[in-house]
Amino acid sequence: MTVEQILQFNPMIAKDKPNSIHRNSLCPFCDIEQLDEILDKRDSIILVKNKYPVVSDTFPTVLIETDICNSDFSNYDLPHLYKLMTFAFEKWLEMEKSGAYQSVLFFKNHGPLSGGSIRHPHMQIIGMDSVDYRENLKEEYFIGTEINKTDGVEVNLSTHPMIGFTEFNIIFDDLEVLDEAARSIQSMCHYIVNRFNGGSCQSYNLFFYHWLNKFFVKIVPRYVTTPLYVGYGLRQTYTDTSGMIKDLQERYFYSYKEE
Repeated sequence: MTVEQILQFNPMIAKDKPNSIHRNSLCPFCDIEQLDEILDKRDSIILVKNKYPVVSDTFPTVLIETDICNSDFSNYDLPHLYKLMTFAFEKWLEMEKSGAYQSVLFFKNHGPLSGGSIRHPHMQIIGMDSVDYRENLKEEYFIGTEINKTDGVEVNLSTHPMIGFTEFNIIFDDLEVLDEAARSIQSMCHYIVNRFNGGSCQSYNLFFYHWLNKFFVKIVPRYVTTPLYVGYGLRQTYTDTSGMIKDLQERYFYSYKEE
């Protein structure tokens, strides 16, 4: 029987973290000269060791996406987007292949309801000493209604979400189609902050998984979690998603197929 592993969070370290989203503090990623333990960089993209290891038994790193603090992943020009995603996947898979960790988490927080604390665009890559995130996954989490499928990249709207309502999945087999996958990820992020729920949602998470010899990306709009899930673990989906899917197809996918 699998024993659930509970992560240990250190509040004494967390209380000293800067918070430019909720407390309007100075951004620690803007002053490059003050960054500690730079691990690697590619132009304006920098990988640093996270100086606030709030979760025990981990090796946490932060990937600073750009030197422009008020920029947004959903609006990067394509050359920068491709460079960023190539670098990020290289660093993630390097840590995974090192054999030093049970698994390596790779995710992004954006917006005040995402769980993040720094506005400056960044991702996190975290080596887990004794936890394998893949033990918590089910294939059903990535099954969904097709939005787009081309060049080895599938985009769908989850019919069996992890938490509930709206979760978008992007699935691809290998890094040869990473640029196409990156465009799809960016399109979904742009949709969430500009059109989802009438443009009222300004927070989302990206979660990356390397599992079953494939790459999965889950893109989750963030808002207050339904009490039916918090209290009872009951997941929900919308009764009709046809309008959402049609809007996505017409505005974000069919339009660039012929470029």
